[in-house]
Amino acid sequence: MSMLDDAVPQDDQIRDKARIFEKFLETDSPLYNYKDDIHRMLRTDQTRLVINIDDLRDFDRESANGLLKNPVDLLPAFETALRSVVEHVYDPEKHDISSKMYHVGFSGSFGDHHVSPRTLCASHLGTMISLEGIITRCSLVRPKMLKSIHYCPESGQFYQREYRDATSSSSSAPPTTSLLPTTDDDGHALETEFGLCHFQDHQRISIQEMPERAPPGQLPRSTDIILDDDLVDKCKPGDRIQLVGMYRSVGGGTNGAFKQVFFELLRSYSNLFRRSLIIANNINLLSSKIGGGIAHTPLTDTDIRTINQLAKRSDIFNLLSTSLAPSIFGHEHIKRAVLLLLLGGAEKNLPNGTHIRGDINLLMVGDPSTAKSQLLRFVLGTAPLAIATTGRGSSGVGLTAAVTTDKETGERRLEAGAMVLADRGVVCIDEFDKMSDVDRVAIHEVMEQQTVTIAKAGIHTSLNARCSVIAAANPIYGQV
Repeated sequence: MSMLDDAVPQDDQIRDKARIFEKFLETDSPLYNYKDDIHRMLRTDQTRLVINIDDLRDFDRESANGLLKNPVDLLPAFETALRSVVEHVYDPEKHDISSKMYHVGFSGSFGDHHVSPRTLCASHLGTMISLEGIITRCSLVRPKMLKSIHYCPESGQFYQREYRDATSSSSSAPPTTSLLPTTDDDGHALETEFGLCHFQDHQRISIQEMPERAPPGQLPRSTDIILDDDLVDKCKPGDRIQLVGMYRSVGGGTNGAFKQVFFELLRSYSNLFRRSLIIANNINLLSSKIGGGIAHTPLTDTDIRTINQLAKRSDIFNLLSTSLAPSIFGHEHIKRAVLLLLLGGAEKNLPNGTHIRGDINLLMVGDPSTAKSQLLRFVLGTAPLAIATTGRGSSGVGLTAAVTTDKETGERRLEAGAMVLADRGVVCIDEFDKMSDVDRVAIHEVMEQQTVTIAKAGIHTSLNARCSVIAAANPIYGQV
């Protein structure tokens, strides 16, 4: 079997780094033992080994820093070392590793490489970063060709060609052409054997910064993520994840509408604007309770002592309820209801599979200028995760979930709405009576079953929306 593309020689420095990584994986340390992790990976038929970068930093600080600053060159060396160790320890009778590609994922502390979609800047290009956010869009899983096999009927020989693009992280070689060869070097026609070609799962998602961490009055920032192989379908819209990946600049430039309007002005400058995305390396799902605000407030010994003293008081319920929105006089019963909503109930999953929600929904009905919106504002500032909407400016799909079309690929993908983004949080809906009946029906499933079921454009899925709803409305025959 001959090659159409010349093989790229491996650099001596990369080969030396591969030896260091191989020695690290085979080291027996009292703090870590990755040999057991490799055996467990083979036993469970997985292909990704998660490495704590703190362990690598203790073993060889220079290699750890090199992975953070220049992962394009060192990550293939690490995967080469992992492949070498797997070939030494696997059992041929139990494991089949001939057709598998093994990858290395990273976790641990990344220092100044721990960023958010808002703090991403040009200085992070080409480095390995760690960021937290919430998934807003997910595309469909598509196969991407990595290697094609071709047969020549005249000569009876087989040819193969490997393909790489700007999103390939397993090799530091430059991208190749995406066109399938039709003839060989002698001009003989080739037939593509698609059954022998090697494909890889490919998915694109969008990650947005936490809604509670976005500065007031500013739009949340987002960025695109590329998921390959075993990382696809690891998350869905509404999930909060901690992502480790490589921040890379790819081809592109400005979008079509921008080019069309300012084509004459940007004729010579359009190539200067580059699109950037993150090549995922490891994904960890975060608890939906993790948020900003008071949830991350550190408790001192004095705070814990004060909390224990308050818990012994018999009037603790009245004390907490009167502490809610102290600038508003009266409304004792409403403040007690809001306090119960913020604390929530006990969620139960019965043995027969029945799910009983623990979240409380609240509807405040009153005349204008009776401090309904002020109570909603206090909930927004108190709850660890709260999203504000209005009845007039929100639609049914904006509150639940929408199926949109990707402008670049033309494929369908899910986009999470306000209630999916507020999973394990609170959704505040003002002017609830101004919402149309069609949009109001869309949130009935969320308030009762705490799920959003989508059956549109060939997409059938169910998303978690375990949130409490507090709404404010004016009465039908009230004073205007």
